[in-house]
Amino acid sequence: MSYHPLANVHPDAKIGKDVTIEPFATIAADVVIDDGCWIGPNAVIFDGARIGKNVKIYPGASISAIPQDLKFAGEKTETYIGDNTVIRECVTISRGTHDKFKTVIGKNCLLMAYVHVAHDCIIGNNCILVNTVQVAGHVTIDDWAIIGGASALHQFVKVGAHVMISGGSLVRKDVPPYTKAAREPLAYAGINSVGLRRRGFSSEKIGEIQEIYRYIFMKGINNTKALDMIAESIPQSEERDYIINFVRASERGIMKGYGLGD
Repeated sequence: MSYHPLANVHPDAKIGKDVTIEPFATIAADVVIDDGCWIGPNAVIFDGARIGKNVKIYPGASISAIPQDLKFAGEKTETYIGDNTVIRECVTISRGTHDKFKTVIGKNCLLMAYVHVAHDCIIGNNCILVNTVQVAGHVTIDDWAIIGGASALHQFVKVGAHVMISGGSLVRKDVPPYTKAAREPLAYAGINSVGLRRRGFSSEKIGEIQEIYRYIFMKGINNTKALDMIAESIPQSEERDYIINFVRASERGIMKGYGLGD
């Protein structure tokens, strides 16, 4: 471990090997930082933080602060940051409440400057939140999602894997996996075919996903009927079942097709 004499590191904090802590960073007592991390100047890591290997936290970030929730009663909760994640300048991440007792950022994520992630959010692996994305409490974002800059996500929203959300979006409804979301009100803008190709999806698999979403967004039928037709017409696959289960489980409802409003 190497930390600057002007860093404020509580003696009870558990710090791994090859960790660098820059001047004026503050590390609280109930903090675990695994090997190879870099903590930038003026970053503050509060009680409950559990930080994986090779994480980089840039100046001015606030990790595991008390939730901005008036119902929070001081319960012991935590914040998990996965291996190799990068947290840029002035990002704020709140720890959990009695709902999940934790906030989770997965592995290999990039949270760009001024992102806010509120209490009890669960963000998967390989996600990118572009500058000033604001994520309200209890939001779930699955693996490989990209949230465009200055977007705001309503509390309890769910975003599926491999989703691409346009910058400046107001995300009030759930966004099913493999899709692009854009416009105002937020609507289906096709599937994220570029992202899927980059991640090794075959042309046949991309075509299957496109066909599934034709039933949901392009045929003008309700979701219940669309899902029944998909189950009857599209051969079983991991991707098909993921989409069906995501839409069926949606509590807020999913975004609408283009031109169909919110």
